[in-house]
Amino acid sequence: MFAYLKDLLAPEIRKTHPEDISKDEKIKTATCVLFIELARADGDISDDEKKLLRKIIKNRYDLSSESVDKLLEYSEIKREESLDLFQFTSVINSSFSGREKFNLMINLWQLVYSDNKLDKYEDHIIKKIGGLLNLEHKDIIDAKLLVKEKKQKDNS
Repeated sequence: MFAYLKDLLAPEIRKTHPEDISKDEKIKTATCVLFIELARADGDISDDEKKLLRKIIKNRYDLSSESVDKLLEYSEIKREESLDLFQFTSVINSSFSGREKFNLMINLWQLVYSDNKLDKYEDHIIKKIGGLLNLEHKDIIDAKLLVKEKKQKDNS
């Protein structure tokens, strides 16, 4: 029933079996799911968060605006179908170096601070994601501090 409704509501999203999706598409989807999960953590996705999320995805993967829309839509569906974040972080862990995961964490913190506040639910989710990405707590905090410092410089 759910698959029927999904196909009815989002016919432009191609039907695939997991083995039909390229590694690159899996990585893009996995990272998008993490961004979406984080953006939804506080129950409110602000316009600033939406704008930054689209910008990060567009720049990270050099996509057109239309491709970003499709990727976000597909990732939202995968997020809703999932039981946890492990299936997405495991894709990233098997594909990203430690430096790439640290840079991803910087992007995640940028999303958190796009509305200039840290909600307790965002804080919980981002630390959970960092742990699932096998990052040390120090690296998670270092990424946070880099984002906060840059934001303060930009506001000065």
